[in-house]
Amino acid sequence: MALIEVDVANQVLRLYGADGGALAWETAIATAKNGVGERYGSFQTPRGWHVIRAKIGAGEPRGRVFVGRRPTAEIYSPDLRRLYPQRDWILTRILWLSGLEVGRNRLGDVDTMRRYVYIHGAPDDDPMGIPSSRGCIKMHNDDVLTLFDTVAVGTRVHIVS
Repeated sequence: MALIEVDVANQVLRLYGADGGALAWETAIATAKNGVGERYGSFQTPRGWHVIRAKIGAGEPRGRVFVGRRPTAEIYSPDLRRLYPQRDWILTRILWLSGLEVGRNRLGDVDTMRRYVYIHGAPDDDPMGIPSSRGCIKMHNDDVLTLFDTVAVGTRVHIVS
């Protein structure tokens, strides 16, 4: 199975082949503007070992807007952004993460899944390479489509700072 590495310091996601083999793909991302951390309510990107617990959005069109992990009838546009300037734009696909390290990113007030931390699509005009999310790992829509179609539920994700 593939392995995903999220490099917070360099704002890059790397996809490695089976069992952490050769680098297969790399793309710019944006992690939390509040930095790294695991506490509930921190709006920080959690570190450590995770797994993709669920893949959400298969078959939805590029730019589909999700709220509460459910697709809305909306397709993202700059006009829609002007109508809802404070919305946390979760677009196209969602890879929901679950922590694997009890006490660090699993269970209690550090549980990644209960914090609703995802790898997800973002507006194409959002800059990547600059921490700007509310805790998630966001990427451009074409990139999240590529990743979503390449990895399986159960793929390990290592978030390093």
